[in-house]
Amino acid sequence: MSPHAVGFREASARAVLDPALREAIRRVTDNLAVRRVQVTAELPHFDVLRDRAKRIKEHTLANLDRYLEQLEAAVQARGGHVHWARDAEEAAACVVRICREAGARRVAKSKSMVTEEVELNRALREAGIEPVETDLGEFVVQISGDRPSHLIAPIIHKRREDVAELFRRHLGTPADAPVPVLTAAARAHLRQAFLQAEVGITGANFLVAETGTVVVVENEGNARMVTSLPRVHVAVAGIEKVVPRLADLAVFLPLLVRSATGQRLSAYVSLLTGPRRPGERDGPDGFHLVLVDNGRSRMLADPELREALQCIRCSACLNVCPVYERAGGHAYGSVYSGPIGAVLTPALTGGRGLVDLPFASSLCGACRDVCPLRIDIPRMLVVLRARAGRTAAARWERRVARVAAWLLCRPRLYRWASLAARALEPVVRNVPVGPLRRWTRARELPRLSPTPFHRTVPR
Repeated sequence: MSPHAVGFREASARAVLDPALREAIRRVTDNLAVRRVQVTAELPHFDVLRDRAKRIKEHTLANLDRYLEQLEAAVQARGGHVHWARDAEEAAACVVRICREAGARRVAKSKSMVTEEVELNRALREAGIEPVETDLGEFVVQISGDRPSHLIAPIIHKRREDVAELFRRHLGTPADAPVPVLTAAARAHLRQAFLQAEVGITGANFLVAETGTVVVVENEGNARMVTSLPRVHVAVAGIEKVVPRLADLAVFLPLLVRSATGQRLSAYVSLLTGPRRPGERDGPDGFHLVLVDNGRSRMLADPELREALQCIRCSACLNVCPVYERAGGHAYGSVYSGPIGAVLTPALTGGRGLVDLPFASSLCGACRDVCPLRIDIPRMLVVLRARAGRTAAARWERRVARVAAWLLCRPRLYRWASLAARALEPVVRNVPVGPLRRWTRARELPRLSPTPFHRTVPR
């Protein structure tokens, strides 16, 4: 993950002043949230599936070393190759090496958050290899030089007019082209990428230890093209994506799809097990699985944050978060945004964003309520806030808290301070100074109660 150019406070302050961005995000997230409620209500045993999935993930993470070894053995038994990457640089270098060995000049990529995490496209370009994103949203992100702003809807922040202008410049479509014309132009362009690419790269929604199977869930069909037409398929996945058995997919797939897109089932669920076998017409000649750590082992060893590794990247928490709705995904400075991103980014990176991101939440608990794995995100945000409070950047907050505690322990002084605050309130509200200027730039100061609390309590 690239380092923060701008912190969350500054980036979100700019985002909340963009009404078009807020409206675009609200429209999509509200739609996804409503559809999720509708389709989950159809399953009377949905909560039973949630509980079962959580137990499976807890068991898997507690025995992750064993299941990773089983996964490696299963992949190798079926003719595949497994590579282990300790960090982002090692993961990207491994994929570049595989592409060079395959003689690749162009690779076709399916949507993958972990390849965004390790900045694989940049590494490929620096090696003289052209990566082509084949998911429509990721393709728009790529040609615009942008970054995804949502886990499953990467261009949630762009309008149709923005996409039309991009396609006019890059694909030669008319400036006023309707959506069918735009999608047809993208299809024609990407078809050449599928046909010319020597290597296809995907992520993985799940990795089945029992069979060595890579599970890819999508709606456009591009992942099937990426994994069948190029001679070599490379799957890049975090080590936490493992599930023990193929039968476990019957638990996770309904949870993932209904929580992510509000569908009963995605259009394409691909189960990929090794390269093409003798007598098979479809599939790659070679298969490589790159397992990425990049801070996950550190999270696994942290009992207070380990639960975040259960995340299946459904984005349900983003769609109900009032902070994400107003700030947008780019404000988080990471490929992982929203409530889960506020936990994952500091945890995976060993502290980057620790001062800002844990505070990018109202702690309303909506993210925990909709999470298909019942991940207690608010609890982990409180943990990270406590850790942020031990950093140098939070010293001034501790000083303010000590002054407040000293004042609250002295009732007479507190009452005089209360009178002073009431007298100064109109001045402070109309002419904010110092730190208050940053606060009032995007919100109103709370008004003091007509009757102070200490006057409502008998002495």
